[in-house]
Amino acid sequence: MAALAVVFVFGQGAAVAADQPDLIFKKSTVFKWLTPNDKLATYGLDDPEVEGVACHFTVPERGGFKGWIGVAEEVSDISLACRQIGPIKFKAKFEQGEDVFRQRRSLFFKKMQIVRGCDIKRNVLVYMVYSDRIIEGSPKNSTSSVPIMPWGGQGDVAKCGDWVEK
Repeated sequence: MAALAVVFVFGQGAAVAADQPDLIFKKSTVFKWLTPNDKLATYGLDDPEVEGVACHFTVPERGGFKGWIGVAEEVSDISLACRQIGPIKFKAKFEQGEDVFRQRRSLFFKKMQIVRGCDIKRNVLVYMVYSDRIIEGSPKNSTSSVPIMPWGGQGDVAKCGDWVEK
C-alpha cells in the first residue's frame, strides 16, 4: 500500500490527462564517448479534451551514465507551441489551469506539466508548460495561445468561456 502511495504522489512518467505524446525527432546536443548523448526531443500531443488543437514541445534529455539508467534529473528548459489543426470542439467543461499532460522529469521530485486555460475576453485557448519540484520549483516556462477561428466552411465558432467551470 505504501508503494502505491509513492506512485500516486510522485507519478510514473506516464500521461495523466492525455495519451503518451508522439516522438517527432531527436537531435544530439552533446557528444558522449561511451554513453548516450544529451539530446533535444520534440514531441506532438493532441489536447485530450479539445478536438482540433495539437501541441508540440521540445525537452532536453540527459545522456551520460545517469541518463542511460534513468536517474538523471532533467533540466526545466521546455518549449511549447500549440495550434488549431481542425474545427475546435470541446468534449467537456474544464477548469482554468487544468492538466493536459504531465510527465516525470526526475526519479522522484520533478515533473513537467502542460496546462490549459481560456482567455474568455479574446476567445483564445492558452497553454503553458512548466516544471515543478516538491522542494523548490522552477520559474522556467513557455506559453502558447490558440485563437479559436472558423475552420473550412464552419460558420459559428465555439466560445471557450462556455466550457470553463466556474
